[in-house]
Amino acid sequence: MVQSLWNAAKASEKTTGLEQLVYRSNLIGTDRRVCNIYGGNTSTKTTVKDFRGRDVEVMYVKGSGSDLGSMEAKHFTGLALEDIGPLMERDSMSDEEMVEYLGHCMIDAKHPRASIETLLHAFLPFKHVDHTHPDAIISLCCADNGKELAREIYGERFVWVPYVRPGFTLSKMIAESVSANPNAELVLMEKHGLVTWGESSEECYVQTIKIINEAEAFIEARVNEANLFGGVKHQALPAEVRRQIAARVMPVIRGAVSDSKKMILSFDDQEDVLAFAGGADSPQLSQVGAACPDHLVHTKVVPLFIDWTPNADDIDGLKAKLAEGIAAYKEQYKQYFEGNKNEGDVMFEAAPRVILIPGVGMINTGKSWALSQVSGALYHRAIAVMRGATSLGKFVSLSANESYNVEYWPLELYKLSLAPAETEFSRKVAFITGGAGGIGSETARKLVSEGAHVVLADLNLEGAQKVAQEINDQYGANRAFALKMDVTDEEAVQAAYAETALQYGGVDIIVNNAGLATSSPFDETSLKEWNLNMSVLGTGYFLVAREAFKLMKEQGIGGSMVFIGSKNSVYAGKSASAYSSAKALEAHLARCIAAEGGEYGIRVNTILPDAILQGSAIWNGSWRNERAAAYGIEPDQLEEYYRKRTTLLVNIYPRDIAEGIAFFASSKSEKTTGCMLTIDGGVPAAFTR
Repeated sequence: MVQSLWNAAKASEKTTGLEQLVYRSNLIGTDRRVCNIYGGNTSTKTTVKDFRGRDVEVMYVKGSGSDLGSMEAKHFTGLALEDIGPLMERDSMSDEEMVEYLGHCMIDAKHPRASIETLLHAFLPFKHVDHTHPDAIISLCCADNGKELAREIYGERFVWVPYVRPGFTLSKMIAESVSANPNAELVLMEKHGLVTWGESSEECYVQTIKIINEAEAFIEARVNEANLFGGVKHQALPAEVRRQIAARVMPVIRGAVSDSKKMILSFDDQEDVLAFAGGADSPQLSQVGAACPDHLVHTKVVPLFIDWTPNADDIDGLKAKLAEGIAAYKEQYKQYFEGNKNEGDVMFEAAPRVILIPGVGMINTGKSWALSQVSGALYHRAIAVMRGATSLGKFVSLSANESYNVEYWPLELYKLSLAPAETEFSRKVAFITGGAGGIGSETARKLVSEGAHVVLADLNLEGAQKVAQEINDQYGANRAFALKMDVTDEEAVQAAYAETALQYGGVDIIVNNAGLATSSPFDETSLKEWNLNMSVLGTGYFLVAREAFKLMKEQGIGGSMVFIGSKNSVYAGKSASAYSSAKALEAHLARCIAAEGGEYGIRVNTILPDAILQGSAIWNGSWRNERAAAYGIEPDQLEEYYRKRTTLLVNIYPRDIAEGIAFFASSKSEKTTGCMLTIDGGVPAAFTR
């Protein structure tokens, strides 16, 4: 049952109508069983002073595009009720007229555009109104016998309105129906949701929870777990097997769904998903339609359901079914668009947002990890609704045309337009070795600032996690992900890419940056020192690049690798034969990969830095002392020594290298591969020729 979260002490701290509305809204949005993410709307009617100091009756209502769970006062819109009231006398009003009219009713031009369902709140004669999308209520409203069952639950206390897209017509219909029923305590919106009200904020909230729980108790008394979704057809595979399978197929999915625009993926194998994906009726049930109009923009009308018998030894068969299924889904979506489009409509990416695999789980797609999570969160709600609706009767949904007219509704699309504009590395995933160090961490920050998701791989897991946390605190959850990896360990490198596939679906950019450095006169260079340099700087770069190459080929959408070489890649560094030789190996390895990668759209380029002392574990170790000794100076004189030997008389910093990496990884160099770029301030002895 849904629990009331009302706290009288906290509520008493909210002294204004708007503060109380924020508190109530946050409580409602906290529990997704009560209201979808970004869905629902709330309001309060109160008195405020206008700009002239006059008392005016104002309704505060949720602003378009916000989420009830995290809303603040600034996300609500205040409208003068005196201006809205006369609209009830109208017979009709278009969406465009409504939006324009409500714009004139705003008491502050800086407020956001008012909710699509503003008039629903304004036309009801109650001080506080909630419109929510509770699982239990939508189960009832999406059951073919829902109206009849509602009488058993609520008697004469409810109003049932048939499905009409939100706007003036529905708002007036609800207001007139409530007025005609003196016993009305709630409105059930067919295939849509719930409206409740109260004379205080607490009364309104308590009523919302009470009405939901009445429906939930009625439904749960009729649920037969053994027969849900037609009974179990496919059992879930063991958790670790599910993850292994997902990691292997997600790059294939990512490539297939990224033909128009790249997508970020996420994997979900929670119990309700596994139960639904394994149900005997689920292949057909999943194709009935959306469980709520609010889902459509993020989930599309239906998911892609893969007809596959769970078998850990049949990964190739699953990959083939995924490729075929995604291709067929995109074709069907194009037909859906063509059959329902209105003048001026531009088709979204045709690829599925939700992919269900029996025995394995759900894979979600979106232009960011966060939005892939939104589609997943909404499909959890859809599963809950189908569970309830099929326990009551038959699950029903909107028609194709009704669905289209929500999915491509200008007022719904307006919410999407509020998102920040995409930038150079939006929809891309970067894998950075040495992610905890100066160059690696600065590169991560640079790429994320321009839209990327990044994986920070480093032996220093704590350091990588610290960088990832700083990035996520600034840019949002899971924009950066840290993992421990030894570049010389083949299995560890392979496991890191598998984890990257699970996190984001694949990879677009590789920054081969992990490193070390040693210094010894040639005749004092030990085999151990030689092998150490070759192992980390040679074998390590090889393994990281090879596994990336495999993954990029499987995705089939190209990619970019950037190797961090050194001035020593082309310059014979004194007392650094092992390091210099390994760095030369890196540069030539990059060229070899570039020669083979061209036909797959895989570009490989190298940056040759010099003397990056800031934030470097290498330079904070024995290497600083060794290089100072090689030049006959003190360690604290190194930075000035390096500056003076450059043609430009400058020091080089991690951010300078990050800029070069971003250039090579970006569209600005999309026709460049096999190239070396010096970022060393100009060391004549290291000029490439």
